[in-house]
Amino acid sequence: MNWNELAAQLFPEGHAITESDNFLSGGARVAGADIAVVGTTGHAPIGVEIALAQARFVLETVREHPGRPILIMVDTQGQRLRHRDEMLGINSFMAHLGKCVDLARRSGHKIVGLVYDQALSGGFITSGMMADACYALPDATIRVMGLPAMARITKVPEERLTELAASNPVFAPGPENYARMGGIEAIWDGDLAASLAKAFSDAGPTDVRSARGLERGGRKLAQPVIAAIVAGSNVLAP
Repeated sequence: MNWNELAAQLFPEGHAITESDNFLSGGARVAGADIAVVGTTGHAPIGVEIALAQARFVLETVREHPGRPILIMVDTQGQRLRHRDEMLGINSFMAHLGKCVDLARRSGHKIVGLVYDQALSGGFITSGMMADACYALPDATIRVMGLPAMARITKVPEERLTELAASNPVFAPGPENYARMGGIEAIWDGDLAASLAKAFSDAGPTDVRSARGLERGGRKLAQPVIAAIVAGSNVLAP
């Protein structure tokens, strides 16, 4: 979906979002309150420049608008695959972005992610997946890696990966599979403005994704492992 069309549905009370080289930033009104909006469009590859721009916007929001909710709009093909970005250490820049989002959360900002078009790889992990909760539109494309690329990397035949994708959401793309695993809290269809307002109302710092994955049957071991580790650490605590 075009981000301008989406913004009109998300923010009937108005917005002041601008685009610059596939980087989105600005503000909007949701349920009578101001929010900050940051994100990407045009299937943006996340290179050094966009990672820094997003991080800068988040830090400015923390400094200048304490407690203001933040919406991360996600449309990315993942990290930019260029020699220049790799040599500059794109992994460090993306980690910096993730840490800035976490700083905002720890500083009292509610953070919601929305995959409205495409979400791949590290570009998604350090943006939408860093939010308190991430949501998606029905036609969104979400995957860690395409099956042909996964086959080349893992040396597992693509036909076998296709078979696994039919029954295991870890291998399969799409918002429904990520919802089963708990990575996506819900898929929005209908009144997007009402869905966004509810998402901010429900947002909180407690990470429930592993619990959601267990409840929905898409990620059965993460939550039990977490619970066992926590129980063990409590036993060992003085």
